[in-house]
Amino acid sequence: MDNTLHILLAEEDAEAEHVAELTAYLREELLELDVDDVTTLPGGEVPPGARAVDVTQIGALLVTLGSSATALSQVVAVVRSWLGRRHDTHPSMRLQMGDDVLEVSEATDEQVAEALRIFVERHSPAGAEP
Repeated sequence: MDNTLHILLAEEDAEAEHVAELTAYLREELLELDVDDVTTLPGGEVPPGARAVDVTQIGALLVTLGSSATALSQVVAVVRSWLGRRHDTHPSMRLQMGDDVLEVSEATDEQVAEALRIFVERHSPAGAEP
């Protein structure tokens, strides 16, 4: 079972600095969980005043889940809560574990909750709480 989760955050027409800031806030929240590590993928640092930066790289996080059976559920709960608090912006998110990819952009809270529930269920060990 793959124990790493790639998270990619993006926001249409957003400044690179803004996406980097959003990513940093989410990273701080994720580091409080029972995960081994949360790292920004290469390209995550934005030079001051930069305009020609690949925004898809700025919002990229790699979460190493470790051996906890509930780590993925915890991470997804934080991501869902984090997305729900972004009423002033409209970020899109891409989660990937191995070859399994979930992309969320324009969806209702209920649709996001259901998609995330199914994603966690697919990656939870048999008998573990999703």
